[in-house]
Amino acid sequence: MSAERPFIDKEHPTVYKALGKAAVASRAASHEAGLGDDTIELINVRVSQINGCPTCLSIHLPKARKAGVKESALDVLPAWREAGVFTDEQKAALLLAESLTVIDPTVDRQAINARAAAHLTTAQISAVEWTTTLINAFNRVSIASGHPVLAR
Repeated sequence: MSAERPFIDKEHPTVYKALGKAAVASRAASHEAGLGDDTIELINVRVSQINGCPTCLSIHLPKARKAGVKESALDVLPAWREAGVFTDEQKAALLLAESLTVIDPTVDRQAINARAAAHLTTAQISAVEWTTTLINAFNRVSIASGHPVLAR
């Protein structure tokens, strides 16, 4: 850590703790909506892959395995559309997560949500979007800070 690149979570711990509390609330809301930890962790891993956050990948890949996501599914996660190993619920969640991570003004978000609604309830869509928003925030905290990969 240096003055030019501080660990922003350490520099302003109150803000980081609030982000952590939001993540706890989001996971609880996801569970209430009927989403399992497997789907939550698939979102966390996929968004972290897109953002190139090695710290968050070192946290969420083990959590995904612990949540029951098979290694073979994690191996093909970047190609989830073609892989044929994810449930309709997981594919809908990944579609939403990707569309909210890479904001493309040419993408019709209403159409994306309508596609997702074929497999997710309104509460589940909201929960997926909260999960996505928060992992994006954590990715940015770690990338801004230059956090290291966590050792196992």
